[in-house]
Amino acid sequence: MSRRRSLSGLLVNSVALLLLATGVPPERALALEKGANQKARKTAEGTTVADRDISDAIEEEFIEDRAIDFNDIDVATRQGVVTLGGVVDNLLAKERAAAVARTVKGVRAVVNTIRIEPPPRTDASIRQSIRNALLRDPATDSYEVDVKVADGVAILSGTVDSWSEKMLTANVAKGVKGVVGVRNKIIVDPKRERPDIEIQRDVEKRLNWDRFVDNALIRVSVNDGKVTLSGTTGSAAEKSRAHTLAWVSGVNDVDSSAIDVKFWARDGDLRKNKYVARSDREVARAIKDALFHDPRVASYRIDVTVRSGVVTLRGKVESLRARRAAAADARNTVGVWKVKNLIKVRGKDFPGDETLEHRVRTALGDDPYLERGDVTVSAINGRVYLHGQVDSFFEKARAEEAASSVTGVSDVRNYLAVDFDDSRLVHDPYVDGWYVDDFAWNGLARDRVTPTRTDWELRREIEDELWWSPFVDSQEVRVTVENGIATLTGSVDTWSEWRAAKENAYEGGARVVINKLQVDHGPDDETIGS
Repeated sequence: MSRRRSLSGLLVNSVALLLLATGVPPERALALEKGANQKARKTAEGTTVADRDISDAIEEEFIEDRAIDFNDIDVATRQGVVTLGGVVDNLLAKERAAAVARTVKGVRAVVNTIRIEPPPRTDASIRQSIRNALLRDPATDSYEVDVKVADGVAILSGTVDSWSEKMLTANVAKGVKGVVGVRNKIIVDPKRERPDIEIQRDVEKRLNWDRFVDNALIRVSVNDGKVTLSGTTGSAAEKSRAHTLAWVSGVNDVDSSAIDVKFWARDGDLRKNKYVARSDREVARAIKDALFHDPRVASYRIDVTVRSGVVTLRGKVESLRARRAAAADARNTVGVWKVKNLIKVRGKDFPGDETLEHRVRTALGDDPYLERGDVTVSAINGRVYLHGQVDSFFEKARAEEAASSVTGVSDVRNYLAVDFDDSRLVHDPYVDGWYVDDFAWNGLARDRVTPTRTDWELRREIEDELWWSPFVDSQEVRVTVENGIATLTGSVDTWSEWRAAKENAYEGGARVVINKLQVDHGPDDETIGS
């Protein structure tokens, strides 16, 4: 299963012009352009990834993803634009397929024509399930939202305070079995009007502090509350994330069509300024801003302290998902090396264990991914226990996430057994709503896999995973494999890239990964990244 790259060059055209347009000093822009072209001259001709190789790489990602049925999806690529076709049985799988495709190097855009053919269900039952889901969710239970369903399409109307609240409501509806589409007619009525210059600074700040967007080549302009993003990103997934981050308070529209996707924009030289030293006060302020924009945690008072890049979160929230969301927001902030989550989960009104069990069972039953699982739910003093069997580690994680999203759940103990599954549980921040380290059992998925390939084959697979990854500069990473144990050496820019390289090695089939990569921008203590 090899993804040998047809790409043989990193020839960069007009890099200097783009950098000058974004405020980079002329001498710096010329130096970066010279460096990029020197890399190009070291290789043979070729400035793009071959369409066939892009399609093959996406197909292989689908094979490894237990939430996507590889056999039912068709992939075609033309000049870097990917078209997805075929049939899936739920809306989340359709959107996940597009999100996975966007992470592949060389993909400029994704056209998603996948059809949804869910199991038979009446509109009335779907509507009731959506209403129940909104009430179960601690972040949406107070929203004034009306729900209608026509031929499986959920029609949402009402008023909320922010775009993020509007999107969260839609995401809850998408997670209900039988929904084939969502028409989101919810009106956003912000608490106050904001001047364009204030919005622009807010968007620029969010892009600058998010560790998954290299914003050196992204320009932001705002006119009458409409944000326009232009410039260049290194992947379609990064472009999509920038689009989402631009929806700050006061924004009524975001246009990111002027952003071009060029894989060379992932070059380390273009993002060094993003990882300059930040003061603890600056990092803490950025985390607080991220929490403010997240509707899952915005209503709670969370204390944030930062010492040498190590973040400690304190406070009280009403749901386990809010606790985990706060940690994820902190973890995704530039300058953060480690997060200590001391947030306590304490609901205002405990519904009782019997009611809690019913809510969790209903949430699992409404989830389109879990209908084949055999899950038993029990609750004791707000702590939920999951027993039974599911088909994959993805479904095990999905069950835990669904239970964690129910109001009143203070903790989840996940004892679900997994039928034979040779995949690894890893985290893709552009795709997954959860973070792998939030699950105490994640090592089980890695330890139980016995490699069936030779060390040479594993090394090639890992090298390919690193090369196709939108998170890692594979030119700086060296891989050796002995008895299924992969050792990574070389250097990366940040701890997030350090973690991504480790997960790419697991995706490539390694039984154990020894990560000796040097981190150029971060503390010297390697244990912080573990």
